[in-house]
Amino acid sequence: MTLAQIRHYALSLAEVTEEPHFDRTSFRVRGRIFATARTTEPHIHIFVDALERDQALAAYPDHIEKLWWGKEVRGLRVSLKAPPVAIKELLRQAWVAKAATTAAKPPRRKARPAVSD
Repeated sequence: MTLAQIRHYALSLAEVTEEPHFDRTSFRVRGRIFATARTTEPHIHIFVDALERDQALAAYPDHIEKLWWGKEVRGLRVSLKAPPVAIKELLRQAWVAKAATTAAKPPRRKARPAVSD
């Protein structure tokens, strides 16, 4: 898949926005990042839960590797040469997980300035 195809698919999911994230682009649902990419790299980072990570690693070992964040695995580095069905499914799983974690939280509000007496 190309980044343009990934963008098209990700933005077709409900409430998804694309926003800059340092030197990457990020796909977010209700402000929560579920995937990031650089136009210059042949992969995308997708943030899925441990079960989905393990299943994807087992199913596509030639195209997917663990994404380490310090000493923790936080997601997957997925080659753009992976089967499109796999990339789309991982994006959908990441989107579902992030959407579910934000559904129960109230919207973020800007802090009000302190009132002085």
